[in-house]
Amino acid sequence: MIPTADNFVALKKNISKEKRILSEIVSINKELEKSSALEKNMINAQISSLKSSLKKVNNEVKEILEKINLTKRLKEAEKVHVAKTEKNLPLLTKSQIKEKKEYEKEIIKDLEKQTLKRLRKKGKKIKKKRERKASYYTRLSNKFFRNTSTSLLKKGYFKNLKRNLIKANMQYLAKSYLSVVFFTTFLSMIGSFFLFIFLLFFNFGVTFPFITPVSASIFSRLGSIFWILIVFPLGVFIFAYMYPSLEKKSIETRINQELPFATIHMSSISESLVEPSNIFRIIISTKEYPTLEKEFIKLLNEVNVFGYDLVSALRNSAFNSPSRRLAELFDGLATTITSGGDLSDFFEKRAQTLLFDYKLEKEKKTKSAETFMDIYISVVIAAPMILMLLLIMMRVSGLGLALSTSMISLIMVLGVSTINVIFLVFLHLRQGKE
Repeated sequence: MIPTADNFVALKKNISKEKRILSEIVSINKELEKSSALEKNMINAQISSLKSSLKKVNNEVKEILEKINLTKRLKEAEKVHVAKTEKNLPLLTKSQIKEKKEYEKEIIKDLEKQTLKRLRKKGKKIKKKRERKASYYTRLSNKFFRNTSTSLLKKGYFKNLKRNLIKANMQYLAKSYLSVVFFTTFLSMIGSFFLFIFLLFFNFGVTFPFITPVSASIFSRLGSIFWILIVFPLGVFIFAYMYPSLEKKSIETRINQELPFATIHMSSISESLVEPSNIFRIIISTKEYPTLEKEFIKLLNEVNVFGYDLVSALRNSAFNSPSRRLAELFDGLATTITSGGDLSDFFEKRAQTLLFDYKLEKEKKTKSAETFMDIYISVVIAAPMILMLLLIMMRVSGLGLALSTSMISLIMVLGVSTINVIFLVFLHLRQGKE
């Protein structure tokens, strides 16, 4: 039969009736647990009557579906037209029929080959798992110093190293990084030993030949260059151990520069009454705060990967944050969410405080930059000129050290270059990335 509008209307009514019956059965079942024995008998009788009515409605739906047929039969005129068309087709010979069948087989084979090729290509598109492996240098360091590092950490040494590695976003285990520090120090000891042996018998000069044999006695030479064996390895160890804390301070500076503007952004987002975790997702999607983006991704990973609720994730992120101000923001946000406070008002007031601190820091940096400029002019420009004049006067008068002109020039160039490098490193660590 051809489906009519009445059939569909009846089907819709019966389905809605089934929904009502099922909802009544569910609500009655909930009341069954709280009822007494007498009431349970009455409720069970009511449920059985509802079930029987539900069966009756199901049978009606079945009858309606049998009446509905979405296919349409051909009319008699159309059947006659098809039959005439088939009669008018030309008859094929046996050879033509054979060729037609072979042609069809070839087409089918070609289609099968193309399908297999597509399936093979799809099979090759396997997602590669992104596995991060330790570098060869780290594995080599662990091979030699892993046991030593583990035992020292268990005894309570280097307590701050693990915290600094987490806050600096350095993807190292504490024992692995400590092994790298020891291995690097060991290599610097070997290098300083060979340098010591070389300088024990040879001198560096600025004129040709640049390397000359030592004319002084070996014991006096030994006393003058013995410091190389201690200073170089010790300097390498201190720098490698302090590097995570230096990186943490650099990240803290960049976070403090981005945080006031990100807080203003979060304040405007929170006015739309979105779920608090979505605020951080929106900030990440803007790509305007690269340093804060990493901290917010860590926060969302606490929720999505480790399964913490947002308040616990905020507390954990505050504990592991490299910036004190960001930690205060996380703690304040967790308290506001717990107490049911207004997030927009919280972000607005916190943004005002952070902007005020940002302006004060800018003024301090401007004044300190003026001071450093004066120090740089006096140390890098005036001091080398005065020192060069003194050395030349000592050479002319014959007092003190009688250095050659080339040696004085070399000392000045190396001294000025070293001071410049020290100033650049200091300014980079102090100001961070603007």
